[in-house]
Amino acid sequence: MYSKILAGSSALALIAPAFAGTLTKSADVSKPAEKSALTFADGLVTVDLEGRLRFEARSNNRNFDDSINDANDDSWVISRFRIGVALQLAPWAKLYAQTQDTREWNSERVNVPGVNGTEGGDEFDLRQAYLQLSDYKEFPLGITIGRQPLNYGDNRLVADSKWGNFGRTFDGAKLRYQQDKFWVDAFAVRPVQTKEEVFNNNDAEDNFAGIYGGTDALGFQSTELYFLYRDKQDNQSDLDPTNKLDPRGAWNGPAQRIYTVGTRWKSKKDALGPWDYSAEFAYQFGDTWTNDRATPRLEHSAFATAITGGYTWKNAAWKPRLSLEYDYASGDSNPADGSSQSFQNLFPSNHAHYGFMDEFAWRNIHDLRLQMNANPTKKLELELDYHLFWLADTGDYWYRSNGYSTLRTTTPTGANVRTVGANNFAGSEIDLTATWKVTCTLTIQGGYSHFFAGSYLADTGASDDADFAYLQATVVF
Repeated sequence: MYSKILAGSSALALIAPAFAGTLTKSADVSKPAEKSALTFADGLVTVDLEGRLRFEARSNNRNFDDSINDANDDSWVISRFRIGVALQLAPWAKLYAQTQDTREWNSERVNVPGVNGTEGGDEFDLRQAYLQLSDYKEFPLGITIGRQPLNYGDNRLVADSKWGNFGRTFDGAKLRYQQDKFWVDAFAVRPVQTKEEVFNNNDAEDNFAGIYGGTDALGFQSTELYFLYRDKQDNQSDLDPTNKLDPRGAWNGPAQRIYTVGTRWKSKKDALGPWDYSAEFAYQFGDTWTNDRATPRLEHSAFATAITGGYTWKNAAWKPRLSLEYDYASGDSNPADGSSQSFQNLFPSNHAHYGFMDEFAWRNIHDLRLQMNANPTKKLELELDYHLFWLADTGDYWYRSNGYSTLRTTTPTGANVRTVGANNFAGSEIDLTATWKVTCTLTIQGGYSHFFAGSYLADTGASDDADFAYLQATVVF
């Protein structure tokens, strides 16, 4: 594995400078066109580009078993290229479209999106296409119609999946009301499915709507409130219901009809001197099903929270920050009682929160996280994370980063892992990450993670440690 890490690192080190080229400035289509380097026709046309190349090497990430060498005990390179064009039709009207090409290289995994974790196989598809009508300086209401990303809060429940190679967008409409210290969004959308060799359409049986708002009225924190509703009618009938994988796409969960209400608080910068905090609380109720709505209905009631506190030594060299975070999401205590307490993670971007090896979601989890950040230079950031993981309830499964896939469902003897009374300590993980902003267009990031297997793994099957390393180059302009 380590020879592969060195080989992949060397390759990216040679490729990255070529990515940088002579680009001069990062472009953001949400900013005025005149601030972008790639503008034409007096700012009426803006072009943005992103190229990302990542080398990964993984060992035991899927099974924690040294005796098995599966397709994920390997190394590969994944690439992503995006090009977008914005037309500023009027000060209050913008038309935007973006295409995306994702590929996976030198991998033993099947080159089909989502199958066995594959992150390639969707070549030049439509990622975004929307019409935005808004000018909040003149009028408080705006609307965005079409294919678009949604990002709220810390991205724990609704987000474009930024680490994943495909990302996430939705088809639908979003209405925004915005004033100086207050804003609120109301949206009704359907998630876009990533499929192989066909146009990525939305899931017509998966309807998602919500109201999400925030205010800065309190001088020391931003406060957000939200109400979310997901009505997923089936177990994705256009995908294979027997193994949840299809030759043309990836599964995104069983049928459910749930409501999520919550709030998020985050301290404003410098409001508490060197201290900072954030907290989020969410409660869910409604109905879930094991697969589709032909299976018995489960009455759903679940809860999740995430609390963080940090301290920054602002006058010290490197400006180090130390923080402690606790994440909790309820699990289902009894699979046979006709109810479910397993918190549903909806449409998250989980990579930044529950360990960089992506072994966990905000579902059936206790996660205690110690984090240290430091900036040796303005362009270099170092990060060290240490996680301790427990399952909230061993009557439920261990859910991976997407919130649906399970680590294992049976023991080597064939017993259901939910019934064997396993110890709930899953293990611990250490993550080392370095991010180097080489230029205003080129960023290089690398990391290494090690997972120390806990008692739960030993009680339910193989319990060998796991490793993950990567090197990534990203160019945006």
